[in-house]
Order: sequence, then structure tokens, then C-alpha cells
Amino acid sequence: MQIPRAIALLLALGLLGCSGLMGEEAATQPLPPIGPDAGPISTPMKLDGAPAPSADAFYVNDPPPKYCGPDGGWTAPPLPGGTPECPSDKNLQGCPCTKKGATAACWPGLRKNRNRGICKDGVTTCEFYGETQLRWGACQGHVLPTVGATKGAEACTCFSKGQWEIKNSAPCFVNYPNGQTYAVSTFVDSSGKATCPKNLSATPPPKPEAGQVWSANTLTVDCTGQFKLCYTIKAGDATKPAATDCVLAQSCTDAWYATKGAPQDLPPLPGWSSNDPACADTFDKLGGYGEMSVTGISVECEPIDDNGKPLVFHRITYCPLKCNTQPTLPECVSCGNGASGGF
Repeated sequence: MQIPRAIALLLALGLLGCSGLMGEEAATQPLPPIGPDAGPISTPMKLDGAPAPSADAFYVNDPPPKYCGPDGGWTAPPLPGGTPECPSDKNLQGCPCTKKGATAACWPGLRKNRNRGICKDGVTTCEFYGETQLRWGACQGHVLPTVGATKGAEACTCFSKGQWEIKNSAPCFVNYPNGQTYAVSTFVDSSGKATCPKNLSATPPPKPEAGQVWSANTLTVDCTGQFKLCYTIKAGDATKPAATDCVLAQSCTDAWYATKGAPQDLPPLPGWSSNDPACADTFDKLGGYGEMSVTGISVECEPIDDNGKPLVFHRITYCPLKCNTQPTLPECVSCGNGASGGF
């Protein structure tokens, strides 16, 4: 009986940058400041005995972020002081202040964008307006969302900065005596090497190594939420991805990411087996790439996708097969088992 021949293919690490960042479209125009040119403040600050404005009055045009997370993990933000026109949490230009020369953080944008992505507070100074009134001056140094930005850091939304690290992304190609090529996931052996399944069946398709996962993986991102991350292997050119590129395999992990900015181990990517010998043969002859994508929802109820489709944020080219036997070639020096995608 002829034994099928198998070879693990390595990945060219870090060759390409991210193709697109994520997040829903953000409003990019700040609320109009009250400002000295707007004349006297028409709505006074709350006086003793006067009814306090309702939450709706404060938030009707500028709501605080929503919550989409585990039960019991959220408390409503406190209602700002002041008035709807001059809430105490934003220190808008032209609004009353109490001590000449005092400085404070200010934010003329929307609450949902505050301190997300590139957005940051500015600083305002309490100044005289006229002879006796004190008002906050212009907000200096703040950064608002980039006009027209709909994704990523520039839009000041969730999932705009981070890293997804996959320890092993090497596929195994199995050439059967009938001339057909199939692909199956590798596993990481005790020495840390990507290894093809040990007991390949004499007839296709091959099966992943029993009891082994494909890869451990870790996520670090700037917001919390429920995220499904997928690694998809395609035949084609990563620099010119096409809708017609065939999919060799896909492996996904889905988890609640609990602490923003902190590395978190996600459930392992499961093993897989490709039943498409034509795609495996194309990949074998012409090359291919790995594609990282995400869908989900942030803790603040922002959809993380690309208009309802998975949002691709990174692509990496696989090394030529010859790198398995000639690793010192110039095109092979950066090859390895893992994949890491920054965004």
C-alpha cells in the first residue's frame, strides 16, 4: 500500500499590514459650542429648590454609551450636573465656571467617542466674560474623530487598536497516490514544531491529529465585547485578494473579551480538514495567504463588522514550499509557524 506524502507549510511572518480597521460609522461634527458669541446663557444653572433636568434632557442629542455585556456588569453613568446646555461632564466653551484661571478637561464631541481611538480630551481655562461673569474658554488640544472616518482609531470606535496572535497557522498538504492534493491542519508537538497528523489515512480526506487543536491564540484590543475571530486560508495573492480566491480552510474562535488592553487567551482554534483538492492544488502550485477577520459587538453595543460581513483586518502571505527544505533562502528567513495581525 502506498503511503501519502505530507508536508507542513510555514507562514511568512509580518509581510503585510492591516487592510482595514473596524467600528461603526461615527458622527464627526462636534456639538456647536455655546461660546461668547452666542450671547448670555439662556438656561441658568440649577438653583436650590429648582427641579433637576431629566436624563432625557441631558442625553437626547448626545447619549452616553449603551451596554451590551454580561448581566450585572454595568451601572448607569451618573447624571451630569449643570444644565442640558452646559453639562458638568464636558465643560463646554461659554458655560459658567467658578474660579478665574482654573483649568479642566473639556470635550466638545459626542460622549460615545470620548477617549476612544485617536480621540482625547482638551483643556479649557476659566476666563472672565464681560466684567463679572466667568465662563470656560476655548477647548485646546482636543482631538475629534477624523471627518469621513467610519472604522478604526480615526472614527473613535471600538476595536481600533490591538493584536491577534496565533501560535500556529501552518497547514499540512497531503499528496495521495491518485495524484490529488488535500490539506489538513497541523498540530504543535512537544518541541514546538508544526507537525502533520501522524497517522494519515490511505484514502482522502486526511483527518486532524486526534485530541489535538490547531493553535492557541491571544487577543489584545482596546475595548471589551463578544468577538468572533476567524483565520481563513485562501489560494491567491495576498497583495491582490480577489472574491474568486478559493477557501482552503477556516478556523474560528468566539469569546467574551473581558478587560480592554489586556492580553487574553481565547479558546483554541480547532483542527480542520479540507475536502477541496482543486483548491489545495492551486495553493500548492501558486501560493496563498491567511486572512484574519472579526465580527461581534462591543460592550457599548457597537457592531464590529464590515456592513454585516466579517471585517478583514490583516492578511499574511505563506512561504513557498521550498522553504521547508531550504530555510536559509532570502525569501524564507522570516518564515515561521505563527501569525500575528495588528490593527
